[in-house]
Amino acid sequence: MVHARAGEPAGPEDLVDVARLVTAYWTLHPDPAQPGQRVAFGTSGHRGSSLDTAFNEDHIAATTQAICEYRAAQGTTGPLFLGIDTHALSEPARATALEVLAANGVTVLLDSEDGYTPTPAVSHAILAHNRAHPAGPLADGIVVTPSHNPPRDGGFKYNPPSGGPAGSAATGWIQDRANALIEAGLAGVRRIPYARALAADTTGRHDYVGAYTEDLPQVLDLDAVRAAGVRIGADPLGGASVAYWGRIAETHRLDLTVVNPLTDPTWRFMTLDWDGKIRMDCSSPSAMASLIGRKDEYAVATGNDADADRHGIVTPDGGLMNPNHYLAVAIDYLYRHRGGWAETAAVGKTLVSSSMIDRVAAELKRELVEVPVGFKWFVDGLLDGSVAFGGEESAGASFLRRDGSVWTTDKDGILLALLASEITAVTGRSPSELYGDLTARFGDPAYARVDAPATREQKAVLAKLSPAQVRADRLAGEPVTAVLTEAPGNGAAIGGLKVCTENAWFAARPSGTEDVYKIYAESFHGPEHLAQVQAEARAVVAEALGGTD
Repeated sequence: MVHARAGEPAGPEDLVDVARLVTAYWTLHPDPAQPGQRVAFGTSGHRGSSLDTAFNEDHIAATTQAICEYRAAQGTTGPLFLGIDTHALSEPARATALEVLAANGVTVLLDSEDGYTPTPAVSHAILAHNRAHPAGPLADGIVVTPSHNPPRDGGFKYNPPSGGPAGSAATGWIQDRANALIEAGLAGVRRIPYARALAADTTGRHDYVGAYTEDLPQVLDLDAVRAAGVRIGADPLGGASVAYWGRIAETHRLDLTVVNPLTDPTWRFMTLDWDGKIRMDCSSPSAMASLIGRKDEYAVATGNDADADRHGIVTPDGGLMNPNHYLAVAIDYLYRHRGGWAETAAVGKTLVSSSMIDRVAAELKRELVEVPVGFKWFVDGLLDGSVAFGGEESAGASFLRRDGSVWTTDKDGILLALLASEITAVTGRSPSELYGDLTARFGDPAYARVDAPATREQKAVLAKLSPAQVRADRLAGEPVTAVLTEAPGNGAAIGGLKVCTENAWFAARPSGTEDVYKIYAESFHGPEHLAQVQAEARAVVAEALGGTD
């Protein structure tokens, strides 16, 4: 249900108490016997709030020590690039992490201006170092961010030398070791005072902003953007990209206005998201209401979340684009305009992304690599160039440089936002207009995600279903063509199931944080057929779970 104030400006009653939040970080200590107070790495690291004793000093000290031990065991002895976003808990967590890293003798590179660091800038830095030192020592990184989560939350994620999100083997080991350290009362955690850590010989500086900004012409045609005079509005939504957009405009002489240059750990300038919370989700019409209201001022307006790994695209004719729509347009454009990409380079998508991408890839005669949810599944393909574009329905994507080499192996919201301006400059049309061309060729799909209640036991069953447990042979009037519990692109378990017909599909996955499962569904027969797909999806899942709802 959409909150009555969704899309309205935040009021005093919506703001987090920053002093209380930060105090809780230093003073509350987790009880490892409580599941909600343990370190838990999801698809994007450990997240939680200090107020819930889920993101506190103990968590970060233990997790950082675990990362030190993990990287040492892997032979990763190069610098560690440490970045933070603008959440209130990010700076305290960075301080804790630096104390532990310095005590362990790890070379750490902080931002040269003591600024904020987007996730893609950290990935770019890791890859640039490792490209320059192929024989080692290899670099890795940590980004302190809960991404688009509300202001009360903190987050902590590790990127290995591949530059992208760590895989399950790494995160599982780090998580388990961190929890063992917490259970031992942090015995085994090496740490020195912050002032000593900051002054240590192993603590250095890196110009994240300059290195990333100056390299952009290798991945985008910014000459075309400048020549066409595309008027751009960029809204960092109070996040880590705030210093990047101004530098990009200055360095590349673009007609670009930073719509909101402010940062504030309460995010008091945001409009409320669909559920009445402050959330920096640049794919949400409610959270992006302020920028949508200014859509006629710019040829392209864009937003980023707090760590700038997601993108939101606003056009005068279409407003905020659905993330699936923009991914399809981006893929169609890039594979037609990147002559330096290998003819064999595939299109990557997560299995809950729109089937419009399947149809675009087929017309382009490109292999489609469909993977489980999580950007980590695209890392290897982007690294070796076998996948030129990887994208998620949640508005996260990255793609190769113009010469076909790797750019980032983590989601890059700045890159995808700037691509919208290149598309506009080169084609003379907006991305939303170009999506209209795709629907004229392939049909106009209706897509939605809804949640349904599920107990922990039911979620565990859902995560381990086999195709044989799904007995339905038709879905919303069409024959079932596939029942998947493994992703066709790499054979990895999807942690749920996907049921497909010729013109529709649904996927059901358990939530990692709530007692619900998520149903993603799409139909090329329109909204009414989509509703039928969703209803039958619930029935299919209920039967597979043993007849319970």
